Amino acid sequence: MTNSNTKHVDISNARYDDQREEMEKIIAAGHCPFCRENLHLYHKAATERETAYWTLTPNAWPYKHTKVHYLAILKRHAENLYELIKEEGADLFALLGSVQKEQKIPGGAMTMRFGDTKLSAGTIRHLHAHFLVPDRDDPEYQPVRFKIGSDRS
Repeated sequence: MTNSNTKHVDISNARYDDQREEMEKIIAAGHCPFCRENLHLYHKAATERETAYWTLTPNAWPYKHTKVHYLAILKRHAENLYELIKEEGADLFALLGSVQKEQKIPGGAMTMRFGDTKLSAGTIRHLHAHFLVPDRDDPEYQPVRFKIGSDRS
């Protein structure tokens, strides 16, 4: 098995077997899967919208019990919040606000992991935000949980 903690991905935080398989390919290639030149190689979902700084796309591995799960992926590589410039932050909130308004989404959550994946529980070391709407109509609905922290030391 490949080292779980590589430069661009942390496979130990993957939630699905097919996600781990895809991450093994990414590790072998040594790519950041969210950098613009690589995104099309690993992310098969269509880009729904682009702004000056962000790409909006459905998550390939959405959280269980979500009706909507988008990723807003920063177009340039950054891993920490302090690396964002003011315009990138404003653009992110404008993008997600417009999605909420246009799709008439009454409520949900926006989350973002950053930095050390042992603390963030992230899989990809490239800033991206999750835009989540729970699927309360699902007969097996359970509240959607967003994990931070890792079981490993």
